[in-house]
Amino acid sequence: MSADWLAAPPVPFALPTAPPSGWRDRGFQVGARLASGSGLGRTGTIHTAHGIIRTPAFIPVGTKANVKALTPEMVEALGAQAVLANAYHLYLRPGSDVVDEAGGFARFMNWRGPTYTDSGGFQVLSLGAGFKKVLSQEFSGAADPDDPRLSAQAVRASNAVVDDDGVVFSSHIDGTKHRFTPEASMRIQHQLGADIMFAFDELTSLLHPRSYQVESLERTHAWARRCLVEHARLTEERRAMPYQQLWGVVQGAQWEDLRRRAARTMADMEADGQRFDGFGVGGALEKERLGTIVSWVCEELGEDRPRHLLGISEPEDLFAGVEAGADTFDCVNPSRVARNAAVYTPTGRYNITNARFKRDFSPLAPGCGCYTCTNHTRAYVHHLFKAKEILSSTLATIHNEWFTLRLVDAMRDSIERGCFEDFRDDMLGRYRSGGGREGRSAQ
Repeated sequence: MSADWLAAPPVPFALPTAPPSGWRDRGFQVGARLASGSGLGRTGTIHTAHGIIRTPAFIPVGTKANVKALTPEMVEALGAQAVLANAYHLYLRPGSDVVDEAGGFARFMNWRGPTYTDSGGFQVLSLGAGFKKVLSQEFSGAADPDDPRLSAQAVRASNAVVDDDGVVFSSHIDGTKHRFTPEASMRIQHQLGADIMFAFDELTSLLHPRSYQVESLERTHAWARRCLVEHARLTEERRAMPYQQLWGVVQGAQWEDLRRRAARTMADMEADGQRFDGFGVGGALEKERLGTIVSWVCEELGEDRPRHLLGISEPEDLFAGVEAGADTFDCVNPSRVARNAAVYTPTGRYNITNARFKRDFSPLAPGCGCYTCTNHTRAYVHHLFKAKEILSSTLATIHNEWFTLRLVDAMRDSIERGCFEDFRDDMLGRYRSGGGREGRSAQ
């Protein structure tokens, strides 16, 4: 697949209407291993109550039980093996109790495959607790993490809403006050019914000083233990429902000793006989050292459980994550930038609203096998964006999600074939040097 990865059709998943006898609802099997680099990269199979996930895999984000601009059937046709929804948003609207009554968010949105939910911790702080200013400073790259003024600002933002029991936040919809605790997050996620959910953790940024990172890490670990206890209780209380896996989140920001300590703590943690079924790598990650930081974590976690890298989708980051040992990824970016007319190609990213595409009757990316590229032209998609037609977002999202899914599929294929490094060097070489210049081959 690696040579013509963007044209390759997805491998469809097919699920029985009822799981067969002996169906595994949890567990992870390692497949091929990556011999280069840290040696942590691998392929594998994650077992869930609603099917398997072949790894490495990209998981599209359906924040509110919908991958924006797409129907579930479209998402399946793109080759997605699972989708991820957001606990914070579904708790606020329509309510996790409503989703529970509907049979869980997969049935609510008519998705047939495996599902993830995040804990809501990121959104509680970024959207609901006035933390957005701190994060925007970090993400813009304009802030200096060593600036004591900014560090103090980050700590004040956290102390205003975070205590040892949980987080107080205001709904971004109507301003009403709410409180998330580890127990509340578990209750909400059990009601949402995902196959895989994440423990509630505290969000920090690179702007938080080390002293606060240490304090926050201890709180996150205390919350993780409470999540294990509540998860075990709710699993027993709802034993008629399919098993939902609980994955712990490893924090520690940019500090090696904190990341390694956190990973060991989460790997060894057990409460009432309950261990984490897998792990997420979250929190502040320096882009330049993403692979290094992820490798610290994966070295400590061991081989027996899957590892998910939260909020990652850029090609360079996906390669770095896979090489460092991450098994699955999620991110809103492919659909988000699509709605802003940005298009991914093997030679970089470009904006389809540029005037030069008005009479360009070639596909968004030459050689791409997605629905948009095989049926429509740059000129047409350009026109739809200029005319503010809703279909513009749908067609661009189809392409960007296809690009990201096929890229990670090709990484999995290249590990199995023993040519990961060659594929990485060739793909990233063209992606970085192309600068989004169109007309180059996409194969």
